[in-house]
Formats: sequence, C-alpha cells, structure tokens
Amino acid sequence: MAPPTGKRVKGVQIFRPFVYGTTARPFDEKTNPKPPGIPDDHTHSWTVFIKGIDDVDITYWLRRVQFKLHESIPNHVRMVEGVKGQPFQIHETGWGEFEITMKLYYVPESSEKPQTLYHHLRLHPFGRTEEEKEAMRLNGGEVISWVYEEQIFNEPYEPFYDILISGALPPSASTLKDGGGGGGGSGAATPTSANTPGASSNKGGNKKGHERSHSRASVSTNKDGKNNNEPKEEPFVIQRSEGGVLERSAMIPLVNRPGQPFSRETEQLEIQKLKEAKLKVDEMKKQMMEELDKKQKRLEALRAESAKAA
Repeated sequence: MAPPTGKRVKGVQIFRPFVYGTTARPFDEKTNPKPPGIPDDHTHSWTVFIKGIDDVDITYWLRRVQFKLHESIPNHVRMVEGVKGQPFQIHETGWGEFEITMKLYYVPESSEKPQTLYHHLRLHPFGRTEEEKEAMRLNGGEVISWVYEEQIFNEPYEPFYDILISGALPPSASTLKDGGGGGGGSGAATPTSANTPGASSNKGGNKKGHERSHSRASVSTNKDGKNNNEPKEEPFVIQRSEGGVLERSAMIPLVNRPGQPFSRETEQLEIQKLKEAKLKVDEMKKQMMEELDKKQKRLEALRAESAKAA
C-alpha cells in the first residue's frame, strides 16, 4: 500500500461492480478433451477469475490479485498482475472441490489496504432445487458459480477519486470546453450523481447521466505558419461496452446476454422472487396465526370447563 497523497474526499462513497467466481467443465473427448500431460485422476478443467461487469476494464482501481489454491496444486499461491481490458484469472485442472482465497491489491493511488474474498470451487451441478441442478447438467456439463459484487471506496483520496470519476462524465454539456475530460488530475469532471455511485442513476445502463462527449482541441495556423489561436474541436464520444456500460462507471447492463448473467433484468427477477417468497411467508404466517388463535380459544374453553368442574 502506497503512502496516502492528498486529502480524502469527505462525504463521498464510490462503488464499482465486478464479478468473481469459477467456471468448470468435465473432460470429454468431443467437447473438452484432456490435454497431454494432465494426470489421469483429473476429471475437470476450471477457471477462477475476477473481472469487470460486462467485461469492462477494472485495472484502473485493481492492480493485482493473489489466488491461493489447494496446497496439493503446484505453485498454489499465484499473483496475477492486471492487464488492461483482461480479467484476473487462473486456468487449472483437478478432481476435487475446495475453497479459493482471493486477495485484492488496489492501485497505489488508492492507498487502500488489500481485501480478501473467498469462493468455493464448484465442479458438479448444484442449485437450490432439482430443476436448477438439471438445467446446469443440460448446459453441456459447464458448471458456472459466479458472484456479483460491488467494491466500495469510502471517502477516497483525491488522486484516486480523480481516477475513479475520469471515465463516465456528467451530462451537463455535450462537449468539454476546458480541454479536460477523462484524463484525471485537476482536469477531472466535477462529480454529480452520474459519477457518485450510490445514486440510482449510476446503475442499470441508464443513458441519462452518462452521455457526454470529449473534445480534443487542435491549433490551426495561417498562411505564414503562425498560430491564429483558433482551436478547432474534434468530438470524441465515450465508448460503451456491448451491454451499454460505460468504462469507469457503476453501470450494469439493462438485459442479460450469453455469458453476461448480471443485469437490471437479473435484479428485477431476483426482486420478483423475493416478492413471491414474501407472499408465501405472509400466507404461512396467516395460517399459523389462525391455528394459534384456534388453540388459544380451545385452551380457554378447557380452562373454563376445568373451573366449572372444580
């Protein structure tokens, strides 16, 4: 962890979504043949990873990840350095499930201490119901165990704050007249709800609060080769991912796509499941209260009979 530089931005909390987990596939002669040199008792190939939502780059806040695997695996503690636009990942083979420890090291500008995540490697179909397990079996044997997570930075230091907000810019104007935008440092955009995660406009691929152009000023000269001090602006549009997510933002896609299971659509489905579960719990509670009321009345009747008999 680098020594702190600058001051903390008081009262600000920024979050960035990311995904971690494992993907495993059984060896099969047709779909997943076992490579030469792999031990005979190894039954699966698997990958453990940490990556950005919708595969956007996260190396601007995450510098490296240490993966601690089972001690029976050669070189079981491995450090993976960040490469822009690529996930932090390790590919391996094996036969058993175990817990993987992932230690996150942040960029020096953050001055944040490393944090640790834990994830259980899944090689065999699992689920809350038999239907979920069967769906996983029918998915070509591929076992996906992914987790959506949000990295929260409380009151980040000023240099790191500038880095965090230098990508997705506020919608106050279509172009930047000051020649800044996206470069961090003193030219970084003024924070708004679009850049300060925790606000609802920061999630879900909502275009409002995220669309803004950059401008690159070029200086022209007159016939004598002198600078005429009339800059010409060349618009530069912020690029979105395939799912509509801006780099360096807290956005998530609106809908699911193959290989991208986390989105506003997923969120709404989970909310619907919670609502349905609440209805079931409320119904069960109602039935229990009715039964309790009947038992209470029965108890009072028995007490009355007992009093008369006495």
